[in-house]
Amino acid sequence: MIGRALIALVAAFVAFPSAAQVALAPAFADHAVIQRGQPIPVTGTAAPGETLTVELAGNRATATADRDGAWQARLAALSAGGPYDLVVRGADGRAVATARDVMLGDVWLCSGQSNMELPVRRALDFDNQAGGFADPGLRLLTVEKATATALQHRFAAAPSWMPASAETVPDFSAACYYMARELRAARGVAIGAIDATWGGTQIRAWLTPAATRTIYGEGEADLLALFTRDPLAANEAFFPRWADWWRKLSGDAVGNEPWNKPDRLTWTAFPAISYWDEWKGTDFKAFNGYVWARRSVTLTAGQAAQGATLSLGVIDDSDETFVNGQVVANTFSWSDARHYAVPTGHWRAGKNEIVVLVGDSWGNGGFRGPADALELRFADGSTIPLGDGWSYAIATTQAGGAPRPPWDQIAGLGLIHNAMVAPLGAIRLAGIAWYQGEADVGMPKYDARLAALIGGWRRQFGRTDLPVLVVGLANFGAPAAKPVESGWALLRDEQRRAADADTTVTLVPALDLGERLDIHPANKIELGHRLARAAEAGPLPHVTGASRQGDAIVVQFDGVTGALASWSSDKAIGFELCADAAGSCRFAAAVADGATVRIAADGRPATRVRYAWADTPIVNLFDGANLPVTSFEIPIR
Repeated sequence: MIGRALIALVAAFVAFPSAAQVALAPAFADHAVIQRGQPIPVTGTAAPGETLTVELAGNRATATADRDGAWQARLAALSAGGPYDLVVRGADGRAVATARDVMLGDVWLCSGQSNMELPVRRALDFDNQAGGFADPGLRLLTVEKATATALQHRFAAAPSWMPASAETVPDFSAACYYMARELRAARGVAIGAIDATWGGTQIRAWLTPAATRTIYGEGEADLLALFTRDPLAANEAFFPRWADWWRKLSGDAVGNEPWNKPDRLTWTAFPAISYWDEWKGTDFKAFNGYVWARRSVTLTAGQAAQGATLSLGVIDDSDETFVNGQVVANTFSWSDARHYAVPTGHWRAGKNEIVVLVGDSWGNGGFRGPADALELRFADGSTIPLGDGWSYAIATTQAGGAPRPPWDQIAGLGLIHNAMVAPLGAIRLAGIAWYQGEADVGMPKYDARLAALIGGWRRQFGRTDLPVLVVGLANFGAPAAKPVESGWALLRDEQRRAADADTTVTLVPALDLGERLDIHPANKIELGHRLARAAEAGPLPHVTGASRQGDAIVVQFDGVTGALASWSSDKAIGFELCADAAGSCRFAAAVADGATVRIAADGRPATRVRYAWADTPIVNLFDGANLPVTSFEIPIR
């Protein structure tokens, strides 16, 4: 049973071919890099029951396609080398599928949100770097953005391996490319880099189904499964949670909410079906918040009896949509068109009310248009245009935090993993580089979610000790002149704790590489260098503990190259002593001493030490390799 499930997961990356056609999965296409030194599961599709022989560099294995046409052959581990042809032969010995220019080397999966996604062309020093992009031994694979509410065994758009060149590198992940380029130079073997990234995404969108159940519980996982089968039923099951949020926010009594009694609001006609930021003569230019939208439509008895698909076009960012007071859908996406199937029981002959709460958190907001994208389409194919006649009312409350359902596009439970990572199947990797967390700031227990993500991905890729490099959050936001609580520092510390709990996870510091006015720091060259250093098991400074020694508190570090030094000062700034109580932290005088930092006791209660505890801390503590210590909070033993 387990073997069959594995084959089903890894086998098909693109739509199954016709019964007579044999195909290799895109991970094994022309110019591919296959991981050296590990068993090689080669996958593809063929006619059910067809027997195949797979050959690579003198190695051979057989496979038989299952009843769905999926097959997997397992080749023995091979050393670095190439180029080779990966050949699939039929029962008569003829070559029926071939991948050419295949290399054996090291394959890295790079994933996360926008700071991993940020392309080389937007990174620091692009013009000077561009002349050195061409390298046929460095191969790049970019996974297109996609989501799915259930595991997918093939990509929505099949990716292709591309040798690094002036044409292929600029749009590839900068952090991933600069890491891979340095590893290529250091190891002298082919390097394959896979870019599977999506800006603005929470870690929960990247979890495997099993990890989702572990972290978020059976109820949320079952609700997502219900959405896959019956979106309307799932929305109805989720709605009480959303409605409770609204009532607490607005003070509305049950039955008196805008979706039930829209006439109690004051409505103004839409100037146009377009983003409200584009409405002339209004105050929406820089508006972010919630706005109610309303459209009445009159149906005949025959139309109401058919049911209809309600199309609203793209709405930026979110919508909660109602028909005659009954919930229809909840979607968060600034790029997906809304097409909602609304059954007969929601419609009535005569006047019907369509009410939508539109939420916008950044940038443009509202209905994108064009007007002809908005319509009702009935079962018989007839339509009613909805491109005019809309009115709006700004919501009385603008506090955020609306609950987001498990099928939410970029924060849904595993939706991105299902469509962008699961289709990679069981390919073998040298390691994973993960840069994400900005979207999880303010959500406690990131360390548990990160551990669940790592465990799930390791199971997919067949190696329980697969190295994972985690980039600590860079500095961003307003600096602090006194000790403060910081969601960014807390998440960095949770990243540190996840790495401390797993010897094959390495935290790569980026605390000094950020820009306080730009959440996307441009210095990905140095970040790539640090990732490559971590991949090569080079030392990186990290805190190991704090203890009392006489009248001082000594903080110990490991992974220090040379000795710690406080740049531009004889003091290491950013250290705080804290008691148990909130608000008890204060800055403390600290001096670097080899692989330790000595903090002078100040005569006040101290049970813990914090360092760099701010969104944008100013720090000067570095080791001999010019590597910083990242944010932490530890007890004093």
